[in-house]
Amino acid sequence: MMAVTQPATDLARTRGASARFDGVGIRFGAFQAVRDIDLEITAGEFLCLLGPSGCGKSTLLSTLAGYLSPGSGSVTVDGAPVTEPGPDRGMVFQSSEALFDWLTVAQNVTFGPRMRGVPKAECARIADEYLGLVGLRHCADRRPGQLSGGMRQRVQIARVLANGPRLVLMDEPFGSLDSQTREVLQVETDRIWRSSGCTVLFVTHDIGEAILLADRIAVMTAGPAASIKSIYRVPLDRPRSLVGAEALELAAALRADIGEEVRKTMRDQGLDQPA
Repeated sequence: MMAVTQPATDLARTRGASARFDGVGIRFGAFQAVRDIDLEITAGEFLCLLGPSGCGKSTLLSTLAGYLSPGSGSVTVDGAPVTEPGPDRGMVFQSSEALFDWLTVAQNVTFGPRMRGVPKAECARIADEYLGLVGLRHCADRRPGQLSGGMRQRVQIARVLANGPRLVLMDEPFGSLDSQTREVLQVETDRIWRSSGCTVLFVTHDIGEAILLADRIAVMTAGPAASIKSIYRVPLDRPRSLVGAEALELAAALRADIGEEVRKTMRDQGLDQPA
């Protein structure tokens, strides 16, 4: 396939952080979630993790965030070991319940800076900047409960970016949204990523979503003891469409890769027996 399209500005290569998983294995008691994970994410890259349900995608995301510690191997950001959560990494969750309902949208966005003692005037500037980036300046004084699901997810993204992270971790952030809202936010996420210059690791089950957003797509094997099965570069210019020949070819390859893992899981469970 063709080389990946590079981000549009030099800012994306200077602000984003690189990350590495080297021989990472993670257990929960006797259960081996993932093993021998080797994956490098370059500075400024948008990388999607794709794979069957239960293969450990969110587990890897949580490990890079510093919420979990690997049982073996190492996780690093710009060469420094990840040992705990830090402001250089921001997490966007699937559920908008991560927002604080008792705070206004602007107060949610500036929660991190305010906790670090950033002056009030600077917090106001931060809220204006990042709500402008996600198109929600007009909602600054509303509460999360007054917003649609898609708008709440945009507030989550603004809140993460307001902390100035170099690496943004997104755990199926649009999975609970209707298809129309999801399509809008996919376009918005691509725009925001290119504007912010952050590195993004994005977990999804959606092949089309991965093709629309990613520089590269890492496909995981089925769990337990999941690993990286294959990595694809996305040869499409931005903004993207899913109807061209290259997009259809890539979707077919990804579908075959993941389908093989799903069928393997079904056979292991005795659910895919030959007639």
